[in-house]
Amino acid sequence: MNLNQVTLPARDVAASAAFYRRMGFTQIVDSPHYARFACPQGDSTFSVHQVESAVSSPGTVIYFETSTLDLEVARLKAAGFVFDQEPKDERWLWREARLTDPSGNAICLYWAGVNRKHPPWRIKP
Repeated sequence: MNLNQVTLPARDVAASAAFYRRMGFTQIVDSPHYARFACPQGDSTFSVHQVESAVSSPGTVIYFETSTLDLEVARLKAAGFVFDQEPKDERWLWREARLTDPSGNAICLYWAGVNRKHPPWRIKP
């Protein structure tokens, strides 16, 4: 099996769609209650769909991987994005930066390299 996509709740689909387009994702579906995006690299997609109530915390975190994390964070900050956490080396061997979308969904931009699928503590077959 392969993961097809993740769908995030959005109180305002238009505002969320604009946010993700500004981040650099390509919008491939547009309707009043739903928007879908293709990632700039790979075959992954994700979407936002209309909900009536706010996202409960902590909720789901969506992770977007980039080998140029610090440059990407600098680009987004220059475009007006506000980060909740600057790029930081984590004890699980990933470098992460975090921000929040207009509906309160947590976003983690990260780089893990080989440690994404093969951390030192990976279960041996």
